[in-house]
Amino acid sequence: MTLEQAVLRFGRQKRNGRRIIFTNGCFDLLHPGHIRSLELARELGDVLIVGLNSDASVRQLKGEGRPIIPQRERAEILAALESVDAVVIFDDLTPREVIARLLPDILVKGGDWPGDQIVGREEVEARRRSRRFRPVVPGYSTSAILQKIREGALPPRPAES
Repeated sequence: MTLEQAVLRFGRQKRNGRRIIFTNGCFDLLHPGHIRSLELARELGDVLIVGLNSDASVRQLKGEGRPIIPQRERAEILAALESVDAVVIFDDLTPREVIARLLPDILVKGGDWPGDQIVGREEVEARRRSRRFRPVVPGYSTSAILQKIREGALPPRPAES
């Protein structure tokens, strides 16, 4: 959905006591690490909104040849997940505007991000909301998967527990 649609549906006036969770990323080549992280984020509240980097912003962040999957397809895949309630595509390098407009109750970012570098942290904390870190799921990385494909090797599967 567009940012305007998300604000109308999940804005402060429309929440009806529901806790809104926000996370973001490129989500190119969706893998089990993404799925587990999104499920963990969703457990923190009632509605999970995912900010998705547009194709143009992914190219700026990751370089030529990325994304592998176009933004509309990435959004469709994410929206089909049970844990995801809405997907908002954004063109900027960061989701600052999306966060400032949605004002989520909880901002979730991967544990590999230093707290002072999380975009939107100020907006969320200024409204007495919180930020949380989701653990990075070891063994999964889109960049590592692509490197192994380029080298002609498939990524090893983690052992099931």
